[in-house]
Amino acid sequence: MGSAALLGAWSQPRKLTFAWSQAGFCLAPVPVALERGFFEKNGLDVELLNWAGSSDQMLEALATGKADVGVGLIHRWVKPLEAGFDVKVVGSVHGGCLRLVGAKAAGVTTELASLKGKTIGVSDQNSPARQLFYAIHLAKKGIDIDKDVDWRVYPADLLDIAVKKGEIQAIADGDPNVYLIEKRNPGVFTEIANSAKGEYAERLCCIVGARGEFARNDKPRAAATVRALAQASDYVAENPNESARIYAKYAPKVAVEDLQKLFTELTYKHHPAGKALRNEVEAFATDFRNAGILKKSTDVVRFANHVSLDVLA
Repeated sequence: MGSAALLGAWSQPRKLTFAWSQAGFCLAPVPVALERGFFEKNGLDVELLNWAGSSDQMLEALATGKADVGVGLIHRWVKPLEAGFDVKVVGSVHGGCLRLVGAKAAGVTTELASLKGKTIGVSDQNSPARQLFYAIHLAKKGIDIDKDVDWRVYPADLLDIAVKKGEIQAIADGDPNVYLIEKRNPGVFTEIANSAKGEYAERLCCIVGARGEFARNDKPRAAATVRALAQASDYVAENPNESARIYAKYAPKVAVEDLQKLFTELTYKHHPAGKALRNEVEAFATDFRNAGILKKSTDVVRFANHVSLDVLA
């Protein structure tokens, strides 16, 4: 059903509460969808709810009806979804935004093996970069994340200072922080891994979750949300400069030209839905199970079928 048909069927835009973290620059399609009218064109009257709490709390808010839809990193959602929150994964907004960089002076190269015996700095012990993405990535390369490397927590904007002091030799974090660190320290770092390249080049990063009851019983509105965000993601990919201008008010400490460059590099064209989305959820669940983050007894096929819902079908 097209947006005109939706508006005709609903006579007026349907209200919807959308939870997101405005601090996550990669979620720019959300305010873009609002400001450029993609929500409205799909028959939706969206209220944005800035969510500062944890992913578990967001999923609980969705499950209990405090919000209808939310968006966040799949790396933070898979484990809580295993716990049984009634939230369905219905869409996605972009591919990877996590990076691992090492100090050249410390002997770190593009090979993951060069990290053995090194200390990796992170901004949060439970961050997607540490606990989820790179834990899996390193384990795949035969590196024991508990024995072969150390992890140390620093405030995000002080990670490069810790490198200069020799306290850490690598940084695992997301952009824009890693981008800004590299900009402040030209030639100091080498990129070891990137969640938008290699085997993850065609893998999603941030997903759209909907309250279970809402997704099951109001598929037209859920589908309209997925379509609006897909259109907004494509817009960001095709118009990074204008998208940076729209998002800039949420990131006053990041220059607009830096946001423009970041939006150019992110894979906003990759936002699967339907069966393709379900298959990616299964792939992530398999990685998480193999790394011991999900229970070894978890049936990843059943898990992916249960938590994913094709609202466009």
